[in-house]
Amino acid sequence: MVELQKVSKTFQKVVKEKPMEVKALAEVDLSIREKEFVSVIGPSGCGKTTLLRIIDGLIPCDGGQVLINGKKVTEPGPDRAVVFQTFALLPWRTVLGNVEFSLELRGIPKDQRAQIARTYLEHVGLSEFEDHFPHELSGGMQQRAGLARALAVNPLILLMDEPFGSVDAQTRQLLQEELLELWQREKKTVIFVTHSMDEAVYLSDRVVVMTRRPGQVAEILDVPLARPRIANDVRRSKEFVELTNYIWESLKKAMDKRQ
Repeated sequence: MVELQKVSKTFQKVVKEKPMEVKALAEVDLSIREKEFVSVIGPSGCGKTTLLRIIDGLIPCDGGQVLINGKKVTEPGPDRAVVFQTFALLPWRTVLGNVEFSLELRGIPKDQRAQIARTYLEHVGLSEFEDHFPHELSGGMQQRAGLARALAVNPLILLMDEPFGSVDAQTRQLLQEELLELWQREKKTVIFVTHSMDEAVYLSDRVVVMTRRPGQVAEILDVPLARPRIANDVRRSKEFVELTNYIWESLKKAMDKRQ
């Protein structure tokens, strides 16, 4: 469904009045199947977010191409939606208004978009907070609202950029469990960027390990854990512990290759 073929990206920067090039990605090849949950993990600055932005069509790649169902990505499209680490909610809109916003941009009639928004607020447990403003919500609740907003437009592909990175550990685990429940129901293709090895293993069908900058695919690992997954059982399992440790070793090797 999603094909990355030799994707490369270089940024032009000015440092101390001197132009310089920063190569973020180098010939990334990756195939992601329909309805698959894939996590991308790698060292800070290895181009994970850049890769996500290229897939979404927010920025172009310098080399290679991204295909979705055989069609080249050249701009953002209704088949993709992004959930950011920063909640990116509009502070002057209520929770309901925030979830409606992306539907409004697509020209959905008012009554219809309110109905859709309320459905997804119920899915993420925020029905009672639809009239609240973002500043009245906890971090976890704000992230739930962001997820509802992304799902409301019914994208084929959900792109998630460190979505739980700014909440506390307990909230993060709860959000992981809720995300899996939503994924089981919605069956979206998910590309999930994270720094957390155990998060990647717990959520994913496969984990993509990247090298340090310029980012390349170092290794792609299958996650041999049955679904549905119960957090406590999974995290205590031998397979979970072994794969998490293996990813850590793989990351260290990937970093060493670039030193």
